[in-house]
Amino acid sequence: MTEELNTTMTQNFIHDFIDEDIAQGGQFQGMTVHTRFPPEPNGYLHIGHAKAIYIDFGTAEKYGGLCNLRMDDTNPTKEDVEYVEAIQEDIHWLGYDWGDRFYYASDYFEKMYDCAVELIKKGLAYVCELTPEQFKEYRGDVNTPARSPWRDRPVEESLDLFARMRAGEFENGRMTLRAKIDLSSGNFNMRDPVIYRINHMRHHRQGDKWCIYPMYDFAHPIEDALEGITHSLCSLEFEDHRPLYDWVIEHCDLPAKPRQIEFARLGINYTVMSKRKLRQLVEEGRVSGWDDPRMPTLCGLRRRGYTPRSIRNFSERNGVSKAASTVEFAFLEHCLREDLNEVALRRMAVLRPIKLTVTNYPEGQSETFTVENNPSRPEDGTREVSFSRHLYIEAEDFLETPVPKYKRLYPDGPECRLKGAYLIKCTGCVKDENGNVVEVLCEYDPDSRGGDPADGRKVKGATIHWVDAATAVDAEIRLYDNLFSDADPDAGDKNFLDCLNPNSLEVLSGAKVEASLAGAAAPASFQFLRQGYFCVDSKDSAPGHLVFNRSVSLKDSFKF
Repeated sequence: MTEELNTTMTQNFIHDFIDEDIAQGGQFQGMTVHTRFPPEPNGYLHIGHAKAIYIDFGTAEKYGGLCNLRMDDTNPTKEDVEYVEAIQEDIHWLGYDWGDRFYYASDYFEKMYDCAVELIKKGLAYVCELTPEQFKEYRGDVNTPARSPWRDRPVEESLDLFARMRAGEFENGRMTLRAKIDLSSGNFNMRDPVIYRINHMRHHRQGDKWCIYPMYDFAHPIEDALEGITHSLCSLEFEDHRPLYDWVIEHCDLPAKPRQIEFARLGINYTVMSKRKLRQLVEEGRVSGWDDPRMPTLCGLRRRGYTPRSIRNFSERNGVSKAASTVEFAFLEHCLREDLNEVALRRMAVLRPIKLTVTNYPEGQSETFTVENNPSRPEDGTREVSFSRHLYIEAEDFLETPVPKYKRLYPDGPECRLKGAYLIKCTGCVKDENGNVVEVLCEYDPDSRGGDPADGRKVKGATIHWVDAATAVDAEIRLYDNLFSDADPDAGDKNFLDCLNPNSLEVLSGAKVEASLAGAAAPASFQFLRQGYFCVDSKDSAPGHLVFNRSVSLKDSFKF
């Protein structure tokens, strides 16, 4: 992990358990704390995964231990090498590294098969021929045990059928291998769960070598044990699966006995956290891709201008608990705003420009002003900003007929400050044949150079940002809002697609930015004065076609 992002993880209940294990010794005596992050490579990581990454890698870091990265590729249906590479990139971007401990669940397929055979030989697994419909029928309920007519199948028969399943003799769904545990268990996960199913589908790494694949609940504990994991940190939905996890560890010949600990997943309003639903948004073209800046994916947040530090701070400050909760998206924005406020360079950009002509400034004359790149960070230095007779200002900074309490430019209105330059007073405007204002006219005070409120002059008007028309650079600006207009698009019987926000993206062409931004390239972020924090778009911006994404507004709507 990079030194820049180094933080101390706050003590939480997971660490309390680990401290207890270390103090008691036993199976953990003298062992290095060893965790793992096991994503399924069937999509891109999202902000919810960032919490798991923070917990898995951060816990290992806290104890001077190790954290493995393992691709849980036991289901070939949606897995792809594209996702494998994207997952690695996202984790590195967050500031974590797994060293040489990068694994695939499929590396252990042969050992998993051996474990399954071992269970059959012990009379703890059997080949079942129930159809999916019969599975539901025979599942039972809280008062009725499950049943299977194949439960007492002879060991040799199950061994033969399981070998033939592997050899590809049977079609999908014809047979499964089930663990023989307890058909009357109050925990339905223990009612002889399926541990292998037939799936004639090519695997992204194993090719056509396998046509049977282990279920996650069977594969996961074996993977953990083979890698020497001491503490398997999982999200809360696996709490009811823990007895099965422990059962597999107990009855298979494995080199270690990991402890599973569960924590609550991250929920955020105005978004969805299901990879299946995020994939649907991509495949149906409702967003531009997994890295669309409106998506909660890490690559989407990165493209929008989120920083590793802001996401790690967000994860740390949300805490780790067993209580499910939903966090405001505004808090994620708050964490980004805090970070960018410290480090982002200040620039002037006019998003909806209108021409401003300083009528008493000589035509053809120009000058420069020296301005700070970041007033709170003197080490960021200064830059030169040019000034001439013709400028651009925001269209909203002029009204021909002002409304009450309007303190910007209007004919015969109060003096206003041009940021860092001069005091000006509006004298009128120019309209086109349709009566639309196309140019604002003003006069400047030559003795007010610098335009700094510290000069002591009492000015009733506002301070206005601007760019020099002679040196301004054209840019495309993309303004983002929440992807969903509903705070809980997953609630109840809602179709999440019906909750999409039609105004989640506004594209402004013809914006004008100061000349110093001409060579800006991703991942540079800036504070555009009075507008918000913006970053150079990593995909569409190019020399001669600058594209900036608004990362977050200046106004903080989050309330502590």
